[in-house]
Order: sequence, then C-alpha cells, then structure tokens
Amino acid sequence: MRIAAGVEYCGTKFYGWQKQTRSRTVQQCIENAFSKVANHAIIVQCAGRTDSGVHAFNQVIHFDTTSIREDHSWIFGVNSNLPEDVNVTWVKRVNDDFHARFSAISRQYKYIILNRPARSSVLGNLTSWQVEHLDDVLMSESAKYLIGMHDFTSFRATACQSKSPVRVIEYLSVKRHDELIIIDVIANAFLHHMVRNIAGVLIQVGNKKYPATWVKEVLQARDRKRGGITAPASGLYLIKVNYPDEFNIPSSPNCISNEFIFTDFI
Repeated sequence: MRIAAGVEYCGTKFYGWQKQTRSRTVQQCIENAFSKVANHAIIVQCAGRTDSGVHAFNQVIHFDTTSIREDHSWIFGVNSNLPEDVNVTWVKRVNDDFHARFSAISRQYKYIILNRPARSSVLGNLTSWQVEHLDDVLMSESAKYLIGMHDFTSFRATACQSKSPVRVIEYLSVKRHDELIIIDVIANAFLHHMVRNIAGVLIQVGNKKYPATWVKEVLQARDRKRGGITAPASGLYLIKVNYPDEFNIPSSPNCISNEFIFTDFI
C-alpha cells in the first residue's frame, strides 16, 4: 500500500533534505524511523528537496509498504524514533497513483526577515537578520513584476539541474509585522535557490540600493549574475504543498495560517 505523510522540521542542524553518505539529513532520519515501525526498509519520496538550514511545516512525502498500521500508530511510532528537530504531523493511506512530488500542483514558501539593528539570540537560526531598515512598500511594489509565467534564469542557482527555467508564480506578497518582514510566495514549482534569490533581490530594493523597477530588469536579463545576493537559508520555510482535491491531502497545521509565523509571539 502507499502511505503519505506530513513532515515538520527545523532545518538548522540538517544538511538539507536529501540523504547523503556523511551528513545528517532529514530524509535519512525519516527513512530510519519509518523503517523501524514498518519492520522493513522504507524509501520516501518528497514534494520538494530543501537546502541546508531551510525549515518546513508541511513537507509531504509518500512511500510504499507491506506493513499494516493504524494512522495513529505510524505517527506515534515514527515520532518516538525521531530527534527533536523533526516530526511527523499526519499520516494517511493514499491511492497508488499519488506521488508527493509529481501530483503537486503548487507549493507555498514564506521567507522571514528580522529587520532591526540588534541580532536575536532566539530567532537567529529561524529568520534572516537585516540590520538596515527595509522599505517594505517598495519591496511589495517590486514583487509584482515577478507574478505570472516567466523565465526565472536570473533567480536560479548556477548549479540548478531543472530542464526548464520557466515557472508560474501565482501569488507573491511582502508584508511587515513590526520588526518582521514576511515574503509569501506560491508557485507551481520552484527552481534551486529561487525563493532565496527572490528574497535577495527584494532586500536590495528594500534598502534602496536599487529602484523597484530593477526587479523587472533582473528578470528580463535572464542572467543569474544580475541578481546579486542569495538570501540566507535560515529565513526560508516550506509552508504548504497543494494537491488536487481527489487526493484529500491535509494542509498545514491549524496553527500556521497565512498571516502567522512568529508574529503572535513578538
């Protein structure tokens, strides 16, 4: 049978999602825990591989198994075999045609910027710290140039292996919550470092190094060198993966709404 699950993790101490020989990764921890509960080796597929330091509230995975367990037994059994910085939030049986990556129709990420003169000992690994005051209105204005279907070559990592640089951004907003600036983006799929490179460009507009129209120039240049900095991984969160209704895949936990991450605590 095929099982789907939601995985939540703090990426600070992980060397990304994908399993590697010598480094601690989320996939390695998840597969080890599910294998113990299933009593056989489990190989998981995920909705999207995240980089070192990137966090997730609802990474979606699937795997095939011959073991029969109740959903709650999978959850409690797996979580008891996971370290404190990763856990499973839901588990459910799905049809064999479901695929965590290829069945997805869109993904949602948030990029969190702590914008104040002093660093934070609490949020240091959970946000991107920017000392200079950022103009969130200019950032929001410039972000509009990226909405729609575009060639995002200027916003992809040079090592990106995707065959096509074309992606569709369905939604992109920039909002300030006191000392936090939250970039919220939904797209059909993302290129390697795409969100972090978008954040890097918007930050340069926010500190008035460039005008809002510069974002359009970077996009049309189709040249990664024009985009400048890649924003730190610590501010990036995979929030939600959307699927066709027929699969009935749970969304993000109720505590993570469109306007919430840290804002209720500060």
